[in-house]
Amino acid sequence: MTDDNPAQDNFAEGLDLAFEGAEDLLRAWRRGMRPDADLTVSEWADQHRWLSSRASAEPGRYRTARTPYLRAIMDALSPGHPAQRISFMKAAQVGATEAGNNWIGFVIHHAPGPMLAVLPTVEMAKRSSRGRIDPLIEDSPALKERVSPARSRDAGNSMLSKEFPGGILVLTGANSATGLRSMPARYVFLDEIDAYPASADEEGDPVTLAEARTTTFAHRRKVFMVSTPTIRGLSRIEREFEASDQRRYFVPCPHCGAMQWLRFERLRWAKGRPETAEYHCEGCERPMPEHHKTEMLARGEWRATATPEDPTAIGFHLSALYSPIGWKSWAQIARDWLAAQGSEEMLRAARNTLLGETWIESGEAPEWQRLADRREAYPAQIPAGGLFLTAGADVQKDRIEVDVWAWGRGMTSWLVDHVVIPGGPDDPACWDRLTALLGQTWVHEHGAVMTLARLAIDTGYESAAVHAWARTQGIAQVAPVKGLEGFNRATPVSGPTFVDATVNGRKLKRGARLWSVATATFKAETYRHLRSERPSDEDRDAGTLTLPGTIHLPDWIDSEWLKQLVAEQLVTIRNKRGYSRQEWQKLRERNEALDTRVYARAAAWILGADRFDERMWRQLERQAGVETTAAVSAPEPEQPGAPQAGRIAAPRRRGWKISTPRYME
Repeated sequence: MTDDNPAQDNFAEGLDLAFEGAEDLLRAWRRGMRPDADLTVSEWADQHRWLSSRASAEPGRYRTARTPYLRAIMDALSPGHPAQRISFMKAAQVGATEAGNNWIGFVIHHAPGPMLAVLPTVEMAKRSSRGRIDPLIEDSPALKERVSPARSRDAGNSMLSKEFPGGILVLTGANSATGLRSMPARYVFLDEIDAYPASADEEGDPVTLAEARTTTFAHRRKVFMVSTPTIRGLSRIEREFEASDQRRYFVPCPHCGAMQWLRFERLRWAKGRPETAEYHCEGCERPMPEHHKTEMLARGEWRATATPEDPTAIGFHLSALYSPIGWKSWAQIARDWLAAQGSEEMLRAARNTLLGETWIESGEAPEWQRLADRREAYPAQIPAGGLFLTAGADVQKDRIEVDVWAWGRGMTSWLVDHVVIPGGPDDPACWDRLTALLGQTWVHEHGAVMTLARLAIDTGYESAAVHAWARTQGIAQVAPVKGLEGFNRATPVSGPTFVDATVNGRKLKRGARLWSVATATFKAETYRHLRSERPSDEDRDAGTLTLPGTIHLPDWIDSEWLKQLVAEQLVTIRNKRGYSRQEWQKLRERNEALDTRVYARAAAWILGADRFDERMWRQLERQAGVETTAAVSAPEPEQPGAPQAGRIAAPRRRGWKISTPRYME
């Protein structure tokens, strides 16, 4: 070839390229014909998984030996294992999510097929994609060559969808019915199912909807359910575990060799010295220093402790006592448990996250007479600690009942007003009086004049009339709500969503805005705070004037209202299959005070009060005059976008409102 003949040069280059392409095609064909190694999920992870520093505290090659209790769980997810439904009820931070991610990597590389991964919300699914799935693919060469980079023009890799040869991974949230019914799936990974909402867009239980995607795959399907448990009788993961063979991880005593599964009551320490915590063998009663744990875990084995009706359903339970050396120590578990004493909320969290067990919610209604004895004489309509107002409205046939609550730090609350508007939803004058209530003012102890920051109104009765009135008031101050059964501590209020509604005989084009409220959660919280004891004289001497969440009741409220506030009780009901559930039942007919309390609490959640930072609380205190000094030399300049209030020196401030945080807009 010479420069004198360009045509010959181009022809030769074309032949070279053709031969190179043929060789690439031949290599790909040979690779495709070569059978994959017969690996389990744990073996695949040890060979191919690399942990990113972005997503792991221990980056580098994944080692199942670090958490040997996960080996059998991961291997049950392998195609050759007969189990179809695998549940894992566990303490926090024991590596469960990484086991699920290993399964995802195994499916992409070794057993391709359609896979659905479900997180509690769509937003959490996006965070998981960015923080866990993308590093999983990027840092494991076997996966990187099978999934196109997200920045490429290949639409097969987006934040919530990862295509690979022979399959696809779709991530979604349990709050999205559309995502849950998006496709058939052979593999389904359900992470933190106890944090799922009771219903996905009001279309049913998210777990049931997701599991229905596997129907066409019959015996070849795999469903992996993982969660830290929540409340006894309501916990999804507890229900799944109880329906399984209930496997426990048995480890040997380093002294006598007795096999046993670790129980919290056998973790013992000297009084007031959690750093001395040691586990005592149930066989020889000798203490096991924690440095033996690595060997104990390595020699451990899972043993079934029950016989399930469905032989393809297996379940695993693990507490934080099994956490590897360098993670959660026995001393830290003892320290956390001691720190939780005296707080029912902290004890619930400790039982869930440390022991991996459900919390038994008592739900006992306080005696109304005891509440009557605790009534207080307020120094003003709104005591000093109240920093903003919300109201709950309950619509009845012949009246609308409204309770106004003031809220302060730690979600401490004061009942400020009780209003009964006669007339009912078919009386225009009744709605006019409710509208006037939105502009009514109440005086703070420090002189500020406050209006309602938000009113939540129930749509359960005469919803068309409620939606019609709410639309005329706008969305800034009024929130139509609907109560849902069940608990949801992670997101007790969800929305707003748009529901079909008819106003004045016309169907609204986009529907009506509606917030969904897990009423059971706020009822349990209310009773828990009503049962809590007030600070002792010693606490007051130490400067503790009130406990977070304390509910203050005024001396002008009557006994009928108090009886309505404690009119329900949480009971446990078992069905024919032996599953238990908890529900609130009335002890007496009228319960309006409890309902309006729940709606007012939901209004505070909608405002974002549970997520207010220190800056926001200080801003509210300035508006109320709590931080006012005796003399103010000059007024503070108003900040753009700050809630409107008068000058600090003014004895009465008008136009009170809370600016909506950006994340709530």
